[in-house]
Amino acid sequence: MTKLAFVELKLLTREPGAVFSLLIPLFILVVFGSSIEPGDTLLVPMALAIAVGLVGLYLLPTTLATYRERGILRRLSATPVRPSSLLVVQLILQLVLAVAACGLLLGVGGAVLGARLPSQWGLVALTFLLGTGALFAVGLLIAALAPNGRTANGIGVLLYFPMAYLAGLMQPTHQMPVILVSVGEFTPLGAFRQSLQDLWAGGPADPVALVVMGAYAMVVSMIAARFFRWE
Repeated sequence: MTKLAFVELKLLTREPGAVFSLLIPLFILVVFGSSIEPGDTLLVPMALAIAVGLVGLYLLPTTLATYRERGILRRLSATPVRPSSLLVVQLILQLVLAVAACGLLLGVGGAVLGARLPSQWGLVALTFLLGTGALFAVGLLIAALAPNGRTANGIGVLLYFPMAYLAGLMQPTHQMPVILVSVGEFTPLGAFRQSLQDLWAGGPADPVALVVMGAYAMVVSMIAARFFRWE
């Protein structure tokens, strides 16, 4: 397992999608953060949600669907390394990538741009795990249903942008129609962004948003496991 993890880590560092997942949210934070105010509670949570969304909806499903398309999962079944081991390693590495991206954003936002950081780090960690679990579950479902990496990539992009809009990542929620804001709160990305924003504002995370993320993580991951194909 350790050797497999090392090999997969090397491959991940060479993956352009991994670089984009780190740099795109950072670019957005730096560009818009040049005029950030010390009490801002919007920009950093938005950047964090963008980063996790890119990993969960784009990079994770594309990687797994590509592995199945190339027959890597099928060939592993004939070796001592089981395909399920590769799946576990990929999930761990993608989680590490999401943590690294968010750590970079927090460091730059807090130390360089002077953005406000929350005080309830325990709730931030819980929100991050639930949000990441929900978005990864959707990514696993995409990987389960997509016949190849290109299709997984396309589905991920088609899901990401409407979900990002509904979540208020492309336009502030106060400028959006109320009905769309309400719908967005029940998407995994919208619930994640809203929970982070609540914590950045110094309040408690919305219990409904936490339940929404937990429900996506559990239900969608079970559906993905039901339909996932190794070859």
